[in-house]
Amino acid sequence: MQGSLKLKHAALLLIPLIAACSTTQRPHELGAVEEQAVQAQQFDNCSVGCPAGGSPLTLNRQAYTLNNNGSTKFANWVSYKITKQTLASGRPRNWRTDPDIPAGETLDPVDYNGANVALNVDRGHQANLASLGGVPDWQTLNYLSNITPQKSELNQGPWARLEDQERTLSKDPTINQVYVATGPLYEHFVGSLPGTNKVHTIPSGYWKIIFVGNSPASGVYASFVMNQETPRSASFCDYQVTVAQIEERSGLTFWSDLPQQVQAALKSKQGQLPGRIGCK
Repeated sequence: MQGSLKLKHAALLLIPLIAACSTTQRPHELGAVEEQAVQAQQFDNCSVGCPAGGSPLTLNRQAYTLNNNGSTKFANWVSYKITKQTLASGRPRNWRTDPDIPAGETLDPVDYNGANVALNVDRGHQANLASLGGVPDWQTLNYLSNITPQKSELNQGPWARLEDQERTLSKDPTINQVYVATGPLYEHFVGSLPGTNKVHTIPSGYWKIIFVGNSPASGVYASFVMNQETPRSASFCDYQVTVAQIEERSGLTFWSDLPQQVQAALKSKQGQLPGRIGCK
C-alpha cells in the first residue's frame, strides 16, 4: 500500500490544491485520476472548493474530506457536509489507525494512553459522529486522522454546543445542507502526549467555518476560533472572527472557487449565520 501511496503523492504534487478534492484511496477498475474525479463528485464535502493549502495528502471520503499533516500527526483541515440523512447518534467510539496514511504520518490508539489524566484532553472528533453517523463509512470518523487531543473543557463545552447548532441548522426544513470546514492552529505550546515517543504537535486551538445553502456568497455563514484553554461555560458566540483572520492564522485559503471580488467582500466581515444560532 505504501508504494501506491507514494505514487499518489507524486500525482498530487502536480495538481494544485486549489482544485477539486482528491483522494489517496487505492484505484480499482478506474485509473487513479478518473477515480479521484468520480469520488470528488460523489462526495461533495466542499461546495466552493476545499481549503487550499496544507500537504499533498488529501483523503476524500463520504463522511469527510481531510488533509493530513505528517509532521504534527493531525489533520490540517477537515471539510464535511451535514444533511438530514447524515444525522445519527449513539455510534460507538472505536478508535482506529487510518489505514490510508503512511505509518509515520499519523497516530495509533496506543499513543493516547494516559493523555486524559496527564493533559485533561479528550479524543476530539473534527468531523463529529452525531452529525455524520448516518453515512455508510461512518467508521472512518473514528480514524485517528480525524481526531486531535482536545481539552475536555473545550470539547464538552462551547465546541460541543457549536456542533449542536450545526445539527439544528441541518434539521431546518428550509435548509438542505450545512457545510463545515474545521482545523487546528499551532500558536503556543500545549504539551505532549505522554504515551508516545512519536514526534507530534498538539493544537493550541481550533477554527471553524460554517455556511448553509450551496455557497457562502449569500452571506449566511459564521466563523470561529477557540483556544484549547476556552472554559466549559464559555459561549461560542464570543469567539467569532472573520474568515480573513482564520486565513492569516492558519495559512490556508478558503472559498477559492468564488470570484476574487466576492471572496474579498465575504472574508473581511462576519456573516449573517450567527443570528440563526443564538448569537446577537
